[in-house]
Amino acid sequence: MAYLTWTSNLDTGIEVIDGQHKRIVEYINQLDDARRSQNRKVIGKVIDDTVDYTLSHFGFEETLIEDAGYEFVRPHKRVHELFIKRVSEYKQRFDAGENVADELHSLLSRWLFSHILNDDAAYVSAVKSSLLTLTNEKQAGGWLSRSFKKFFK
Repeated sequence: MAYLTWTSNLDTGIEVIDGQHKRIVEYINQLDDARRSQNRKVIGKVIDDTVDYTLSHFGFEETLIEDAGYEFVRPHKRVHELFIKRVSEYKQRFDAGENVADELHSLLSRWLFSHILNDDAAYVSAVKSSLLTLTNEKQAGGWLSRSFKKFFK
């Protein structure tokens, strides 16, 4: 499978979210490199990093949409929970010695762009209307600063 390439149709227009999505694309591309190397230690590290970052992103995004008053927060969180469950199963299989890198790369590649274009696109207007208030809190204790510290230590 080819590297994932970010295209402008994936932009939500929410800079902080787009940046996180682009970082997840980088992790998926690192997984592609790692699986080609067949180095189990490298593959494991990339899987761990990808899962950790994605969980942080989900937490950040869920807090953002909740604070923005998005009416479908619960279903959005449920989509994240189901995805986390699937990825956790791959992680368990990997930890048990199974080679899941190809399958996991395929899942991540397909799921991310579909999720951005469908599920994430649905919350954009709600978030954008409250985003100025949330992001204008530039001081150290502001929403954006607190959220980054909480989810991206």
